[in-house]
Amino acid sequence: MKLITCVIRPERLAAVKEALFRAGVTGITLSRVSGHGGEREVVETYRGSSVVLEFREKVKVEMACSEPYVEATIRAIVEAARTGEVGDGKIFVQPLERVVRIRTGETDNDALTPVTANEVQRKAQQADAAAVPA
Repeated sequence: MKLITCVIRPERLAAVKEALFRAGVTGITLSRVSGHGGEREVVETYRGSSVVLEFREKVKVEMACSEPYVEATIRAIVEAARTGEVGDGKIFVQPLERVVRIRTGETDNDALTPVTANEVQRKAQQADAAAVPA
């Protein structure tokens, strides 16, 4: 089991969420964050004064995945979040020692399997099929 955390551009969130659902990942946690990495500072004018913006708005997405989903999850994030520009983000993969579903007491991989996984994946595949021109 792994905890996958990615920090992405806010405008790429919808595409990343859609790609994750297609890959079978339905349980995600989102946080609005700000920070900086390789981007340069931007100077903007606000009410006649120059303001240096050193932090960029980002979205942090976290999900717990069982081993068979890890590589598919990483691929989905990379393909959906990549613009090719500095600031596309990062993916962090960490081991998970234990997971417990509070509602049922299920643990580890049983706790990670979404109750609606098959339904969500089927809907995503139907949407993909409908989007492909005949």
